[in-house]
Amino acid sequence: MLFNALMGVLSASVVGVNPAYGAVSGVVIPVVLGNFLPSGAALEGVFTEVWTGELVKRLNAGLKADFLNGIPDYSARVENETIHLVDVGGDPDVLVNNTTYPIPIQDLTDGDIPIGLDKFQTKPTRVTDDQLYAISYDKFSADVERHGNAILTVKYKKAAHALAPYSHTDKTPVIPTSGAADAAGRKKLTIADVIALKRAFDNMEVPEDGRVLVLCPDHVNDLLEQDQTFKDKYYNYTTGKLLNMFGFEVYTYVNCPYYTNAGVKVSYSSTPSGTDLKGSFAFYRPRMFRAQGSTKMYYSEARLNPQTQESLVNFRHYYIVLPKKLEAIGAIYSSDGKTTQSKNQTVPSEKRWAQVRREAEAAKGEDSDGGESENEELDA
Repeated sequence: MLFNALMGVLSASVVGVNPAYGAVSGVVIPVVLGNFLPSGAALEGVFTEVWTGELVKRLNAGLKADFLNGIPDYSARVENETIHLVDVGGDPDVLVNNTTYPIPIQDLTDGDIPIGLDKFQTKPTRVTDDQLYAISYDKFSADVERHGNAILTVKYKKAAHALAPYSHTDKTPVIPTSGAADAAGRKKLTIADVIALKRAFDNMEVPEDGRVLVLCPDHVNDLLEQDQTFKDKYYNYTTGKLLNMFGFEVYTYVNCPYYTNAGVKVSYSSTPSGTDLKGSFAFYRPRMFRAQGSTKMYYSEARLNPQTQESLVNFRHYYIVLPKKLEAIGAIYSSDGKTTQSKNQTVPSEKRWAQVRREAEAAKGEDSDGGESENEELDA
């Protein structure tokens, strides 16, 4: 547009016409003629970079998941949608009142831990030209916003799941609730249960500054029902939020992970059963990490689809939240008071996008080799 306007001014000056008319003509005439501007130029098509940038802004601001605030952000270390963490070995031994020399040398070994980010994709949604003519609002903007909300909801839900321990161990305490049973037989959360989780973190020597407790809705309501004294001390009537207690920064989150009656976390990809209930989780913020990769918009214009005359749009986004090691995390699950708690269960491995992609490519290669073998047998 700027180039055309300048050329219009120059042309008008040469022929003795008012330069203002030349500037206007330089912009209007190419638009009227059509196919004059290159694809992706001003006034032509949809700026995918602009809309991708808008979605990135939304993903950075996002819906509410305040419990993730302050977790170390390693996005700058992401390469090819993979982040490399350093597995720091044990600390050096400390000698007390040593009199033996030379002091023996101790080697500290570090290792590389490559972690692939999760890939989040929305399904393509359509915007028809008929819709654009019939509605009075910017449907495309509204649809992009809905794509952003959908990605945020899923990625934060998965982050909460990743920060909760799989089962009770010495380094990942999982505390059963011990209160009175409600109508459904679920034992309610009590202050004593929160203190039990605090005691477990104390025993692990987790520093108090940086402890975070995320309560599920059931457990929040359990605490509020206990007595007026608790509400007066730990509940903010203005904001409707629980205040920090027992050394934990307290948050509430609706999409907390599910636990079985035996205190084992339900897989993210599994559908919870009727007896599985949401649990609360806790973590020490400095031992966790998060990383955000690329965000990309995919778009096909209606003018390129003469049969349907509809535009299609979707987004792809990479993100991960995990503990650096399986330690300094804990949970409280709703016990039924009957089922024995399962402890020290083997944590199932979870496939990230990098591994899924490699396995998919390997499977395609095997299918291709298999197909060639069958053809060779048929030819024989």
